[in-house]
Amino acid sequence: MAHRFAFTVQSTDIDVIGHVNNAKYLEYMEWARFDWIWQLGFTLDELKRRAVMPVVVNININYRKELHMREEVYALTTALRVGEKSFVIRHELYNSEEVLAADADVTMVMIDANTRRSVALPDELKAALEKELAAT
Repeated sequence: MAHRFAFTVQSTDIDVIGHVNNAKYLEYMEWARFDWIWQLGFTLDELKRRAVMPVVVNININYRKELHMREEVYALTTALRVGEKSFVIRHELYNSEEVLAADADVTMVMIDANTRRSVALPDELKAALEKELAAT
C-alpha cells in the first residue's frame, strides 16, 4: 500500500518564473521518504542505534506538471524492488486535482554509519519492503 504524505507549496519554493523550482520537487520527495521510512519504524534514533543509514545513490525524475504557490500536494511512496543491500522506491507527486506533477525512482543503499560501506538491509526493513511489494 502506498504511503501518503501531504503538504502545501510555500512561497520559498517558487522560482523566478512563478512555479516550483525543479530542485524543490526532490526536496518534497525527501520529506515523503523520511516520513515513509519512519512509519516503517526506522526513525533517526533507530538508525543511529543500529549504526546504519540509507543513502540515495540514484534518482531518475520526470517533471510532468507545474506546481504553484499555496497548491495542496501529496506524495505517494511505494517500494519497487528489494535487494540484499539496496532497494528502489517510487515517489509520485499529485496536485489537488489528482494530476501527476512528477514521479521519480530512487535507489537507496544501506551503509554502515561508521565505515561508510554497504551492508545488508536490516531484516525488519527488508521484510516490510517485501510485504509492501507483495501488496501491489
